[in-house]
Amino acid sequence: MRLRVLSLLCFVSSLLGAAAPAKPNIIFILGDDVGIGDIACTGADRYKTPNIDALARGGTIFRHAYAEPLCGPSRATILTGRYVFRTGATNQDATGRFTPKAETMMPAILRQAGYITSSIGKWGQLPLGPADFGFDDYFRFSGSGAYWKSQGKKGENVEINGKKVPVGEKDYIPELMHTHLVDFMTKNRARPFYVYYSLSHVHTDILPTPDSAPDSKTLYADNVAYMDKLVGKLTRELERLGLREKTLVVYFGDNGTANGQSDAATIGGRRLNGSKGSMLEGGSRVPMVVSWPGVTPAGRIATDLIDSTDFVPTFAELAGAPLPVGKIIDGRSFAPQLRGQNTPGREWVFIQLAKMWYVADRQWKLNQAGELFDLSDAPFTEKLVAPAGAPPAALAARARLQAALDQLNPAGGFVDDGDGTGRHANREENRANRKKKPN
Repeated sequence: MRLRVLSLLCFVSSLLGAAAPAKPNIIFILGDDVGIGDIACTGADRYKTPNIDALARGGTIFRHAYAEPLCGPSRATILTGRYVFRTGATNQDATGRFTPKAETMMPAILRQAGYITSSIGKWGQLPLGPADFGFDDYFRFSGSGAYWKSQGKKGENVEINGKKVPVGEKDYIPELMHTHLVDFMTKNRARPFYVYYSLSHVHTDILPTPDSAPDSKTLYADNVAYMDKLVGKLTRELERLGLREKTLVVYFGDNGTANGQSDAATIGGRRLNGSKGSMLEGGSRVPMVVSWPGVTPAGRIATDLIDSTDFVPTFAELAGAPLPVGKIIDGRSFAPQLRGQNTPGREWVFIQLAKMWYVADRQWKLNQAGELFDLSDAPFTEKLVAPAGAPPAALAARARLQAALDQLNPAGGFVDDGDGTGRHANREENRANRKKKPN
């Protein structure tokens, strides 16, 4: 009898061991200036994204995902898991100030669990270089939106692991990035890897792609389509290498659609409220698709709140890596939700740019000025709720969200010293300094 019980326990243990997934490879794809109105599966009217849609059909769409509304603060938050009032990355220029001694980024965390890591694409306003923050391998270009050599400084060279590599006249930089990614995955397929894949698309300049017709009048749509094509090429390479079932793929936008394209980024015929750089829903509500075959539920649409601090604790949990000691990690792991479990997630998200910030849940938003907004028609409208005569639900929301702000105390962290827009250091001071300089 005892032997039969032991045999049964061993059998059950073996089944559980087989069912428990090993450490996944993690590929984090970051679209540049891609809002929810640019991706078909998140509602876009005008743009076709069949490959990202296929990821969504085989995985999960998170409908309430938020990022800081400009790329520098957004990327700093994604890679550290910490809000910008803690890191100082409150504006585009300030993101270049923190150091590896002060802040621990994702690759240094995952390295503790045996991961090899690569940063491919835009490094942008982030400080120093990828290797300084723990990436084992990197491919980077200068600035934002690098596509062709003809763009000048940003397109003339790329940097690969410390070496400048000239870009050829016919080279398309996004394809060079893809080739580097495939080489990295091929060389490291026998061990877990993490890739921070920061795309050129669809940041300006909006230029013809290799697939554009010579007289194309739809260059923005061409660029969205090429971005989607690269996602499809990636998934096919994972299948070819036998890695698809071992790999979590996340597609995320770094902020909302840019101003010049936001009028066309409609959903159901309606324009989103705000765009890149604004503290409105169109500035921070971004597309998020996750796919890990056999783990993420196929075709699920999740209503969990996600903000860009959440990737660090989630990936660390999946990898079995400890989080930094002595640092507040603001993110909350959504690993259970990724697996389809009905585990309570975060109750609110926090977004900051310069000296502007807010906390929000699915129904309400409270900003630094004490203004409460009804989000029942978001992301299309945000209705300001007057304090006088506010209904009980609004009063309860104000108290709840104010308690969250009091707990965070963003005013007690790094104080933004920029021009107030989040885009620059103090513009007036810069202008005065330029006038003092001889021509």
